[in-house]
Amino acid sequence: MDNRVANVVILGGGTAGWMAAAYLGKALGRTVRVWVLESPSVPRIGVGEASIPNLQSAFFDFLGIEEDRWMRECNAAFKTGIKFVNWRTPGAGEPGPRPMGAGTDHYYHTFGLLPESHGLPLSQYWFARKYTGETDVPFDYACLAEPPIMDAKKAPRFADGRPATRYAWHFDAAHVADFLRRFATAELDVEHIEDHMVEVLRDARGYVTALRTESGRLVEGDLFVDCSGFRGLLINEAMEEPFVHMNDHLLCDSAVATAVPHDDEADGIEPYTSAIAMKSGWTWKIPMLGRFGSGYVYSSRFADQDEAIRDFCALWDLDPETTPLSRIRFRVGRNRRAWVKNVVSIGLASCFLEPLESTGIYFAYAGVYQLVKFFPDKGFAPGLRDGFNAEIEAMFDDMRDFVQAHFCFAPRRDTPFWRANAELRLSDSIREKIALYEAGIAINPPVTDESTYYANIEAEFRNFWTNGSYYCVLAGLGHLPTRPLPLVAHRQQGIERAGELFADIRRRQAELLDTLPSNYEYLRSLHRAGEPVAP
Repeated sequence: MDNRVANVVILGGGTAGWMAAAYLGKALGRTVRVWVLESPSVPRIGVGEASIPNLQSAFFDFLGIEEDRWMRECNAAFKTGIKFVNWRTPGAGEPGPRPMGAGTDHYYHTFGLLPESHGLPLSQYWFARKYTGETDVPFDYACLAEPPIMDAKKAPRFADGRPATRYAWHFDAAHVADFLRRFATAELDVEHIEDHMVEVLRDARGYVTALRTESGRLVEGDLFVDCSGFRGLLINEAMEEPFVHMNDHLLCDSAVATAVPHDDEADGIEPYTSAIAMKSGWTWKIPMLGRFGSGYVYSSRFADQDEAIRDFCALWDLDPETTPLSRIRFRVGRNRRAWVKNVVSIGLASCFLEPLESTGIYFAYAGVYQLVKFFPDKGFAPGLRDGFNAEIEAMFDDMRDFVQAHFCFAPRRDTPFWRANAELRLSDSIREKIALYEAGIAINPPVTDESTYYANIEAEFRNFWTNGSYYCVLAGLGHLPTRPLPLVAHRQQGIERAGELFADIRRRQAELLDTLPSNYEYLRSLHRAGEPVAP
């Protein structure tokens, strides 16, 4: 008897649904039929249009899709990191350029890897210098090559296409979903059904057997993947799996968003996401050719929708009466179990964090990667479900800690929202991480080179931030260790080598500033497919 899963039915399209369809279609080949049931009447929710670096290596490379190909079809741009504006001082932020200098309030969380010296990350040596007054250069500018090129709006690739540093991407999520739909149906034989689900059929055990559509079609399957977004039509409604809200850890639950026209030629294109602190949350800015996507993520406990719209439109000098705005209410947290019986939730149907660190799309392809790793047969062994659920829970909770650190350690106390963040409950896991950091111990391991950092595909999914991420954020917020790690004082050769590394970084910064093309010129050439890039 053939006990293999023969039919996988994905409920919902959008970015998560078509990522799941493409990945499963590629991973399982012709042994499994993959179906996507997508309602044409349900609007797609895109709370963010940014990503993290392993999108290419862990997802598109697996599909065999070259970076330039999908970038051109999705109006994609580069993201070298995130610029946090006004997270330390009162005010709504300034949308214009903010180069490093006295009186500015910004820091970068870049995707560059932090060097190490004699077994210790460079951050330890930087703080030892700062503690004794030997340096006043901020952590990001002292230890990483990227901040000056981000200030100068340089592309993260050389004119000949070679990468100059690690980077991610900005894009229109709807374009990504459409591209993957075309790819999956044309090249992987994924079946696309446009219809509205009206009924979930189950057997005596409670396992889903089929979905009935509005037109009367019965879509049968062995395994069902819920990509129905915040509604969780299969996992939460049909399977009655509870959603674990994280409102006691993170306060933001709403957003208003729009696309803002931009004069690229006059102002250039920033190669980074901006996260601008506001009275009751923060605003993202995601630059692409001809426009930037922006949205105000806020807490409905501290601002109503009308107030949020006024503050958001004032930031960009938009008319709140005429600007087309998306209004979004989201749930923050995760399902108690992401996989129940023969239903697996992926994307917004599984878990959600506000897009401060661009985790939304990451959670989708990381989830489907784990599904392939634990892929069942028709017996649905409990150990496979338990392994998958443990991975998703650990992934989400770890990222929740990182996002919460941005808020609870921000020194702002000028509004009720920022004062409330200082009083939020901290999980045991983040308390342990912060205790290590304050004692001078690096939370993330030192890295000698990128090849050892991402030695295999599993590491791609576990290490979705860089080895200096916590240091970027906490040092950027002004929250520093209590004292230097005592071991540093015993590493004289390490101290000398660290001095050489600091000098190497300064030279590298100058070299990149001289040789990299502008982000605007590179993107214009890329999307015009072959026009020479001006350095």
